[in-house]
Amino acid sequence: MTLRAYIFGIVAALFVLIVVVSLLRHRRLRERHAAWWLAAGVLALLAGIFPESLTWAARVTGIELPVNLVFFVSITILFLVSLQHSAELTRLEAKTRDLAETVALLELRLRELGEAPRPPSEEEGPDRHGDAHDEG
Repeated sequence: MTLRAYIFGIVAALFVLIVVVSLLRHRRLRERHAAWWLAAGVLALLAGIFPESLTWAARVTGIELPVNLVFFVSITILFLVSLQHSAELTRLEAKTRDLAETVALLELRLRELGEAPRPPSEEEGPDRHGDAHDEG
């Protein structure tokens, strides 16, 4: 391995870790979502600092080329992140459905009591009622 590749591997891994920690500190990423990215960053840093550990791990697992182990671990981590996000999406969809049903029942109850809220006019737009999707 050339000195340039060695330094690039370490810098890239440190960059990933710094970005994840920064997102955590600014509350733009939650801990449970950062766990896999932190694991990937630490593994990349270890492989960057100790490149022979990658060769050793490939030999132990029966993989001929260390780069194939890197691809396998990367794909596995991305799969787990995707699976975690799918589970979170399913949970949020169920929560949204429950909230929509609750609102519908409350609106029905208000109509029954003769206190139905005035529907929003088209001039007010969605921003007035919090329907805008500006959260990131």
